[in-house]
Amino acid sequence: MRVPVRQSEVLAQSKKVADHHLTRGTMERMRLEILRLTKERPALSAEMQRTAEEGDFSENAGYQAAKAALRRVNSRITFLDEQLRFAIPIDQDTDDGKVHVGSTVILESSGKTLELEILGSQESSPGKGRISHLSPLGQALIGHSVGEAIEFETPSGRVTYKLINIQ
Repeated sequence: MRVPVRQSEVLAQSKKVADHHLTRGTMERMRLEILRLTKERPALSAEMQRTAEEGDFSENAGYQAAKAALRRVNSRITFLDEQLRFAIPIDQDTDDGKVHVGSTVILESSGKTLELEILGSQESSPGKGRISHLSPLGQALIGHSVGEAIEFETPSGRVTYKLINIQ
């Protein structure tokens, strides 16, 4: 007999790309969150024990809520620990004249300038000018130097960017 699998699970599995590039600021925020959650955990555990003493677990809403809160905190700590264990710090001080993960670039196309920061996929936010090094444009930019023209395929056609500056 075949075990049923949800379509969403199949799609999530196929889209997973292991990208562990993180800025040092994000890594520090993760460490601080772990410390904060670790301090919250004893109080949640005590609440769960207190509500467990009230009787029947199956109909004890307070116990179920306390257990869920503790489980949520433990899951978040585990997730953050895992992220930090495999994290690849982004070195933003590389100055060899080429685009790397962590570089901020200024591009020009059709008289318009565009400033982009190239980061890992976990920190990308195209609306804020932060793109992933795994995105098509990010991949096209990696390794190029100032003054080079980069051709990039978009859904609406081919665009050519000129690399004006790397910071």
